[in-house]
Amino acid sequence: MDTEKHDTTAPSSNRRRFLVGSALSGTVPFLPHEAEARAPLAARPPGDAAPGFALHVNAHVYQVALDPRTTLLDALREHLDLTGVKKGCDHGQCGACTVLVEGRRELSCLSLAASMQGREVTTIEGLATPDGRLHPMQQAFMNHDAFQCGYCTPGQILSAIGCIREGHAGTPVDIREYMSGNLCRCAAYPNIVAAIEQARDQGEG
Repeated sequence: MDTEKHDTTAPSSNRRRFLVGSALSGTVPFLPHEAEARAPLAARPPGDAAPGFALHVNAHVYQVALDPRTTLLDALREHLDLTGVKKGCDHGQCGACTVLVEGRRELSCLSLAASMQGREVTTIEGLATPDGRLHPMQQAFMNHDAFQCGYCTPGQILSAIGCIREGHAGTPVDIREYMSGNLCRCAAYPNIVAAIEQARDQGEG
């Protein structure tokens, strides 16, 4: 019989703070000694069937050697360690893998990494300023508590930025229509709409 006892005295706010930080950054906060692992990667030794090319992500240039069939989603997560982009359905139906390409939203699970050569890709990790100041859309999501589990939040935030830039955030009906490709299983949709309206009204996108 397992007699191990677990400490249940820690305040529940600790879990909430953890979820807030993880949802907005797309990953678990890392320690300073881990920062080196998140710096732009050096060139990987190319194989016979993996020619090297450059990926421009979050204002960094990464030299990668990937199978031509590698999706942008897998390149970001598995090769660049940018795990803020989430793998949900892997069929372009849930929106969890949304990134911005040249400022426009794109489903990274349906895009080949090789097709991104010469194009700027932005993930959730690239939104905050170097000093840690959140993008206005990230701040709006915090202000309106527009997430619960947080898994879909990185894709929701990037899609919301794209929605405003595309001119599709004029009314709550428009926002719901043009954000319908991003699913939230926790059903935080009213708060997501409110967050987008706040960022829109601040002239951010």
